[in-house]
Amino acid sequence: MPTSPLMPAAFLGHGSPMNALERNRFSEAWRAFGAAVPRPRAILAISAHWHVDALAVTAMPNPRTIHDFYGFPQALFDVQYPAPGLPALAEEIADVVSPDFVVGADREAWGLDHGTWSVLVHAFPAADIPVVQLSIDARKPLDWHIALGAKLAALRRHGVLIVGSGNVVHNLRVIDWKQPDAGFDWAQRFDTDARQLMAERPHDIATLASHPDYRLAVPTDEHFLPLLYLAGLSAAAGRPADVLVDGYSYGSLSMTAFTLDADCPERTGDVGGAASLDTSVAPENANV
Repeated sequence: MPTSPLMPAAFLGHGSPMNALERNRFSEAWRAFGAAVPRPRAILAISAHWHVDALAVTAMPNPRTIHDFYGFPQALFDVQYPAPGLPALAEEIADVVSPDFVVGADREAWGLDHGTWSVLVHAFPAADIPVVQLSIDARKPLDWHIALGAKLAALRRHGVLIVGSGNVVHNLRVIDWKQPDAGFDWAQRFDTDARQLMAERPHDIATLASHPDYRLAVPTDEHFLPLLYLAGLSAAAGRPADVLVDGYSYGSLSMTAFTLDADCPERTGDVGGAASLDTSVAPENANV
């Protein structure tokens, strides 16, 4: 693999998939991130929405755009993100993480789910950079994901931009429709402590599992786990992550995003909060 300047990395709090269609302060931050980084050879995405009992990487030349949600307007189902894949990167990933991790190649089953394309449609709207997704192995403990993130760090020297997509706080069963741009006290406590760890001791991010608000903030772990990959990358680099943007949605969602080694311009003005979660089905059944 040819070497290149060190590529940044990020964790983006994606929230409602409707953010794909909206220009708000979160999607504008994603755009600023995409504009600030060197052009990647490829993007490796780690999305909350490919959470399965296996470790796999997409290895098809043209991954499909997956609309893995329910109850949203037709305009969202019409979105396509036709970025090419890069099958050769699947082999590079397998080599980089061996022998500690074994990665399978998915050549036809998956593609780019909304955790990936809803943020990339802003960060890289031309969809002309190859994108590969890495699954989140649901069977593994928190420390395992941090260690895998650290192993992936070698890809940053080979033009690969690593982007995790999830939410630090994600509890759809207790959302408060009256607080579209606010967070419950417990959500703010947990998010604040996560930010402190990412700034000071990213290698200790798994200690949040003993946080008194963990069960409310992380009732299921699929949206939290992508953050651990950036924590592993940060620990491997020996440098803290920076907050790209922060905020809350409907009381129980954190929209906090982090970057590593990215020089993003400061945002000015207020272009509104996160997109609506108003769907025709209950939010917890919408696969948000």
